[in-house]
Amino acid sequence: MTSSAPSQGPFSAERALQLAAQTFEIEARALLGLAARQGSGFAGAVAAMLACRGRVIVMGRGKSGHVGRKIAATLASTGTPAFFVHPAEASHGDLGMVQPGDVVLAISNSGESDELAAILPALRRLGTTLVAMTGRPESTLAGHADHVLSSAVDQEACPLNLAPTASTTAQMALGDALAVALLDARGFKEEDFARSHPGGALGRKLLVHVADLMVQGEALPTVALDTPFIDMMRTMSAKGLGTALVVDNADGADGGPPRLLGIFTDGDLRRQVERGADLRTLTAGAVMHPRPKTIRADALAVAAAELMEQHRITSVAVLDADGRLAGLLAIGDLMRAKVV
Repeated sequence: MTSSAPSQGPFSAERALQLAAQTFEIEARALLGLAARQGSGFAGAVAAMLACRGRVIVMGRGKSGHVGRKIAATLASTGTPAFFVHPAEASHGDLGMVQPGDVVLAISNSGESDELAAILPALRRLGTTLVAMTGRPESTLAGHADHVLSSAVDQEACPLNLAPTASTTAQMALGDALAVALLDARGFKEEDFARSHPGGALGRKLLVHVADLMVQGEALPTVALDTPFIDMMRTMSAKGLGTALVVDNADGADGGPPRLLGIFTDGDLRRQVERGADLRTLTAGAVMHPRPKTIRADALAVAAAELMEQHRITSVAVLDADGRLAGLLAIGDLMRAKVV
């Protein structure tokens, strides 16, 4: 029984590198050529998506479908509500996801996709705005579209000029260009990006506040000015934060939080021991740092991380809007939250 697998010659590293360089060159030329192919169609598509009060529905099949999923995800994460619908599934019920007033971005390199052609009349009856992304502006799809984006390329990177390579790279870049133009027009900022990426590094940096991570209430290691040194050490050990916060207990008489007077840390303890101080005779007020570094509870957690790094400290006292003690934030809290 003979095998139908294609014949395979000896591997050539030189040939592989040559083809890689050729692929990069062809696809780079394809991208550079896109700018000259855009005009009123691109501007019209951006304006339509910007004015849309519904969603941008991205459609495509095969490799164009894979690109379409990425474009929809990029649009959604940059302020333009969007999702992907496969045109074949749209013919069997998923067209119900498309509503009047939506913008449909249909992607087809040939512009002759049977699955897209089959639903064009239904999309028209719904009253959607149709944006075509195609390599053939004279195609059936382009003829039905309100706005046409040309993704035409001179050649594919595939040595056979068959496999979608440069053309899909062009589609991807056009999708990115749409997203960039839209986010700029919307005034989309880092904070907006973070809100749609709460689990990512940027989300943690721009959404997590000191108040979300700090230790507070009964867990705080607070002591008075006249607290004996040994008792202060017992409090530090019991709370397990390596820090004691020296407070003015009198300020708490009105029922509000105490006012922070100073701080004492494990590092300060080592320095007292190195100096040979008679610790049994000392009080918290005698050994504290009277001007500790502080941060507001409503500050971003990343600002606390920067403060700790700048002053080479591992914890910072947190104050409320009235300047009273609200909590304590340690470097370990920031690490567990993956802010640093």
